[in-house]
Amino acid sequence: MITAWLLLLAALLLILANGLFVAAEFALITVDRGTVRRAAAAGDRKAANVATALRQLSFQLSGAQLGITVTSLVVGMLAEPALSVLLGPVATWAGVPASAATGLAVLVGMAGATVLQMVIGELVPKNWAISRPLQVARAVVAPQRAFSTVCRPVIAFLNGTADRLVRALGMEPMEELDHARTPAELVSLARHSAREGAMDEESATLFVRTLGLSELTAESVMIPRVDVVALQRDASAADVLNLTRATGLSRFPVYGHSLDEVTGTVTLKDALAVPAGRRTTTRVAELAAAPLLVPESLPAERLLDRLRRAQPMAIVVDEYGGTAGVVTLEDIVEEIVGEVQDEHDPADTPELRAIPAVDGLPAWEADGRARTDQLETIGLQAPEGPYETLAGLLAGLLGKLPAPGEQAELPGWRFTVLAVARHRTSRVLIQRVGRAARDRTHHRFAHDEDETR
Repeated sequence: MITAWLLLLAALLLILANGLFVAAEFALITVDRGTVRRAAAAGDRKAANVATALRQLSFQLSGAQLGITVTSLVVGMLAEPALSVLLGPVATWAGVPASAATGLAVLVGMAGATVLQMVIGELVPKNWAISRPLQVARAVVAPQRAFSTVCRPVIAFLNGTADRLVRALGMEPMEELDHARTPAELVSLARHSAREGAMDEESATLFVRTLGLSELTAESVMIPRVDVVALQRDASAADVLNLTRATGLSRFPVYGHSLDEVTGTVTLKDALAVPAGRRTTTRVAELAAAPLLVPESLPAERLLDRLRRAQPMAIVVDEYGGTAGVVTLEDIVEEIVGEVQDEHDPADTPELRAIPAVDGLPAWEADGRARTDQLETIGLQAPEGPYETLAGLLAGLLGKLPAPGEQAELPGWRFTVLAVARHRTSRVLIQRVGRAARDRTHHRFAHDEDETR
């Protein structure tokens, strides 16, 4: 009887050891690497021990798995005879025939041991490690590393065998967990944090927009050529002042025979530096600085750096060497923080705004210059096509240059052209339509890229 109690006590200790290995496994997987590094840098010796284990993550997890497997097997080997001896008399006392008492005792005992093993040895340490990963890792990583060091030959053999099988499947095993997050994951985390109140809405929006900058190019953020305000090289400094009064702008490209021949940029400050009596005779070609030329495909992040280092306006050049548009530092800042208005900016209607329902359908009014990715804020996923803006999307759907009053549809959405300026859709009514409208939706795309513009 004493031997049975000793075996049962050993089984309970092994269940606790199993829980330690489970806690180590989940803590090492879920702990935040940055938090561990900061704690270790601050002099936390236990955190430094965790950081060392994380650099050998695959080896340490293999050690935890070995520990879990061994303890689970030994628990069964010890618990079965112990419970058979201890519960046999209880079954006999309860009136169970002697021939069945031993079998029943083993069955009941193993069921109880299994439940205890699952709860104490698996579920409790798992949930504890997930809820407090750093605290748990600091507590259990030392015995976990000690066990892995003692069993290193066995773990190395098992790990090496597993690595060879993984490579045979065409994948490369990793020793350390890749803890970097993709931009999409970070966006999801920021939005979830805002919904749960862990981050304020404005900060989350700013964070999401900053991440979105990596997906944009110079072509995405530029002012298109048709909207560029520029000066010929023989214009005067007085013309710069007059154009500033008319437009509110303070920086202009300077060109020769056409806008494809940009020779420099001139600013209001340059014109004001000219004495008043000489402003009508001083040509902007004499004042202009060399232009900053960038390709359409330049990523917006790199463009932002160049605008900060060189000058706050760049000329965007298309693949044929012509001028596609201009982009300013303000244009990129607005991609991050939203529309920036100052006393010189016209009070334009926002590019996309909700309006009262039209014909009982949710509605928005949009500028034709709105980029197709901005439509995602209202749940509209534009199909891929040779366009960047809502105006280009409508030209593709209609297969021609749009006219006021014309309509086009996508599954679940209806577009009505409200206004056209210079052969381009300038204002659009967007409505979310029901199933009936989706069922009868028919649209096509133009193949001529010139017409989609």
